[in-house]
Parts: sequence; structure tokens; C-alpha cells
Amino acid sequence: MITVCEKDSCTGCMACVAACPKNAITIKDDLSSYNAVMDQDKCIDCNLCRRVCQQNYPVEKKEPIYWCQGWANQNQIRNHGSSGGYATSIMESFIEDGGFVCSCAFVDGGFCFLMTNDKSHVRCFSGSKYVKSDPLKAYAQILEKLRTNKKVLFVGLPCQVAAVKRFVGEKLEENLYTIDLICHGTPSPQLLERFLRENGVILGELEDIRFRMGSRFNLYKNYHAITPPGIVDHYTYSFLKQINYTDNCYDCVYADKRRVSDITLGDSWGSELKEESCEGISLALCQTDKGKRLLENANLTRLDVNLETAIKNNAQLSHSAEKKELTNRFFKLIKNNTPYKKAVFLCFPKMFTRQKIKSVLIRLEFLKKAEGGAEKYKILVLRR
Repeated sequence: MITVCEKDSCTGCMACVAACPKNAITIKDDLSSYNAVMDQDKCIDCNLCRRVCQQNYPVEKKEPIYWCQGWANQNQIRNHGSSGGYATSIMESFIEDGGFVCSCAFVDGGFCFLMTNDKSHVRCFSGSKYVKSDPLKAYAQILEKLRTNKKVLFVGLPCQVAAVKRFVGEKLEENLYTIDLICHGTPSPQLLERFLRENGVILGELEDIRFRMGSRFNLYKNYHAITPPGIVDHYTYSFLKQINYTDNCYDCVYADKRRVSDITLGDSWGSELKEESCEGISLALCQTDKGKRLLENANLTRLDVNLETAIKNNAQLSHSAEKKELTNRFFKLIKNNTPYKKAVFLCFPKMFTRQKIKSVLIRLEFLKKAEGGAEKYKILVLRR
């Protein structure tokens, strides 16, 4: 197997696939790692794939020049997002100024990137996505807009931002604006499909999927959680415990205070603004003057934030996730066709024994449901 970059270090950005003139590159997903594999029968040795790869040729990272915390001033935007609504508000402002936005949305059972200059479409980009996405079609769309002197705002994970910058090249960067989202790591979409299928949900039959509402981390089905309110589901728990990511995420070169984008967005965890926490507070690190203009033009509340506190409470601003022995155990079980729930239970037996007891007590009404009740939120919507 001949790979574009070092084996098992592929981020799945697919820039090499987009760059190859002979369709000679295939992304191989074996659950625990991605690899961009070259078909030697099709390859013409042009080396475009290796030159565009951000693992082979890293993009420059810059120190933040400005940082703040806050929220979108439109309550509808703030309430619909995972944190304070900064990303959506910036995207809407960018479109109002005549630009195009490219970001990830859930469409036809997949997580792919769409391009739009219609504000009504921006809401489909909101919400955290704890799974690897497919940016393949974005590259040609971004390039086409930039070549016709249009402004483009790309919003994605730091590795995806780096890939877009490598693909576009310095000559066209003037009209390219970038936002990276603080990333813990991302699992293969095959894991999500497997977990949902075991719970009677077919990913391809869903109109929408959300992994989180505000500070509530869980997966939901129609107005009800997959697990009872107050009980964390196995997929979310394995994600939060960082055992189901692909190999590259445990050695992420972008888990650093220095960033590759104009703006870095995330949650302002540990904020002193306790009374605002339940509504969501965004954290923004700005690396360029272009980024500062994006923040200034958007309808945002911007407040001071202690950078050291922000970094302390967002570990991925200083180091990548640690690969533990439980990660190897989890993937060994999964690759031996152990059901997802059982694999996670075997990794965390005490935790899920307690959760099982709690679930029974909730069902018998010895414990109250989690405040607000998951039935309020329609997160997974089955097609009618």
C-alpha cells in the first residue's frame, strides 16, 4: 500500500483526492485510521497529491493577536448553536457583505461541505459534529469562487482549514477567510452509523442530527434521547473519553495555541460569566487583521477573556488527545464485531453499571428526569 503521507497519519481532508488529475487516490477508512492510498496503475507521478498534503507540507501557524468571549446578539442564533452562536453570526454577516460561506452540514445521511450565499441556509451549518466529515467537493467550489474574485469564508476543523489553504495557494488567499473550530478529535463515520443502527436508527433516513444542545452532550431521536434523560449514550461517552478517534487525532499538529486560521472558535469553558453559561458562551482567538474585521462586522457581544484560563479549559489549545490503552482495547473489540454498546461497557464497566442502575431508578421514578427533559429537543428527525 503506497500512501500519500505517512501511514495512519492521514486526516481525511481529501485535498489529495481533489488534486489528482487521474482519480488515482482513495481514502481507506479502517475505523481506527484513515489512509490516502495511491493506485499505481492510474498514477502518472505528477506528485500533486503529495505537494497539496498538509501533513507533508504544514501550513504556517500564527499566535493570536486578539481574543474575546461572548455571544450572538440575536437570541435565535445563540439558542440554535452549540455555544454562543459566534460562527453563525459571522457567517450571516459575511453573506450580507456579498461573500460566500462554505461549511459542514448533514445532507442525505452524510456530513459534507456546502457553499452558499443565502443567509437562510446558514443555520444548517450550526451545531457540533462529533464525526469526520467529507470536504471533497468544497475544493473545486472554493477555487472557482476565488478565481472569479469572490470572497469565501471557509469554516471547518483546523486540519481542513490547512488543507484548503494548501489547495488554494498563496496567490488566491487574499479573498479567502478562514475559521477553525477547536477540535478534540474525530471518529470514523462508520462508528456513528454502527452505533445508531444498533439503536434502530438508520443514518441515511434522518433529516437532521445533533450531537449536543448547549452544554448537554447526547444523541437524541425525535423528541426523546436514545438513552433516558440524564443517562449518557455510549457513542457520546466514548467520544468524550477520547477513545474512538482515528490515529492522526492523537498526534495532531494543530492542537496548539498557534493556529492556521484567521479566527479560532470554541466554547468559553471556565468562563467567569456563570449566569450566561447555560445560554452558551463562545470563545474567539483571532490571528489576523482579516479575522478581526470578521468579528467587528458581526452582530456580537464581545467581552474580555483571560487567555490562560481559556487555554487551560480547552486542552486542544495546548496538546492533542492522549491515546490510551483503552483506545486499543476499544478498537480491538470493534474490529472483532463486538456491538458498540458492549465494547464501551467493557472499557468502562463501573461507569455503565452505575448508569444502568440510574436508568432503572429514573424509569421507576425514584430519580427525577434531567432538568428541561430531552423530550423538548427534536434532534434526530426521521424522514416522513
